[in-house]
Amino acid sequence: MTPASSWEQVLDYSNRANPYPFYADLRKTPVTRLPDGTYLVSTYAEVVSLLHDPRVSSEISRNPAAAAAGVSGDQGDGADMTPTFLSMDPPDHDKFRRMTMRHFGPPTTPGRIAGMEPRMKEIVTGLIDKMAGRSRIDVVDELAYPLPVTVICELLGVPESDEQRFRVWVDVALQSTDPGLDPETQQKKRAEAGAELRAFMEELVESHRKSPGDDMLSAMATDDGPEGSMPADQLVGTGLLLLIAGHETTVNLIANGALTLLRHPHQLERLRNDPELAIPMVEELLRYEPPVHFVPFRTALDDIDIAGTTIPAGASFTLLLAAANRDPAHVTDPDLFIPDRPNNGHLGFGGGIHLCFGAPLARLEAQIALAAFASRIENPRLVDDPPEYRPSPFLRGPSHLPIDIDGIAGTGTR
Repeated sequence: MTPASSWEQVLDYSNRANPYPFYADLRKTPVTRLPDGTYLVSTYAEVVSLLHDPRVSSEISRNPAAAAAGVSGDQGDGADMTPTFLSMDPPDHDKFRRMTMRHFGPPTTPGRIAGMEPRMKEIVTGLIDKMAGRSRIDVVDELAYPLPVTVICELLGVPESDEQRFRVWVDVALQSTDPGLDPETQQKKRAEAGAELRAFMEELVESHRKSPGDDMLSAMATDDGPEGSMPADQLVGTGLLLLIAGHETTVNLIANGALTLLRHPHQLERLRNDPELAIPMVEELLRYEPPVHFVPFRTALDDIDIAGTTIPAGASFTLLLAAANRDPAHVTDPDLFIPDRPNNGHLGFGGGIHLCFGAPLARLEAQIALAAFASRIENPRLVDDPPEYRPSPFLRGPSHLPIDIDGIAGTGTR
């Protein structure tokens, strides 16, 4: 039998706990051509260059690898949807991202995310209080998942009663992004989850249009700003993108962060004594254990010469963000976790015009959650190392993170 390539080993679930040795092997050849004619780009300078290159298209409809895999819509939500700005090129990308940002951040809505900080702290406090009196907890189920889900639902105006409904659909949809599945299975899973997700968001948008509140989805549904109203199908697609991408990546960021701290008890103690360390620490986590490992389905619009290789016009390629983050040509000691690492130009949120829309929200949630984890959970110890991981090599993080604890500080219960 032919030995599995480094890329095949990255995709192999048995290596999910530690794909980094295979990334290091891929970096020996910055641009790798795979047998199917697609390319992998794994070194920092080359990934950054392509993230900012106008000759690179993000439109799924242009991508031959996406067509071969039966993908026709956005992949940020794991289901085939009306393309949103995530899967658009300028000028449509710029227009729809701008229309969405009007209700999310500066300059039109500068205080929306910062204004949620007290509520985030309240949610985290409540979640950790519930752990009192227990000797074992699951960090994913009891902190990393419920915090971002609650926050994104409140931000968008999703009723609390609907949270469990869409969790099931999202889990199915994200499983469909596993490259290890055959295209027919991927397509079937996407279709099943996608139909239910679309119906859910259509109903939600319509209810917010008829009875708007002070949430973001109401603002988008009733907006008639300088560029007019967002088309109905685009509004539904964007709502789903924000709902799903707005919590799934943050779940991984918090879970990966807790796992990393448990593996580095000295750094956990530092954070316990200095909560402000959470700010640079989250940036290092985005480099060291990013929630998103690669960006697939990019298309060369022209021949692109890079690192001695020509990616021909029309070819599909994947940008390996996690490999680039640990490129020794970019950072010293890349395999060390250094919370206050200087000059940390990581790619944890991608880059270029598609830089993660929700980065300010994810950063704040992770900072608050990890600072509270360090300060309140007494003597946490890993039950399993490595823990069980989620199936996807694309959105990589533990599916569960059980830990033993001595108690919860600040509740009087041990």
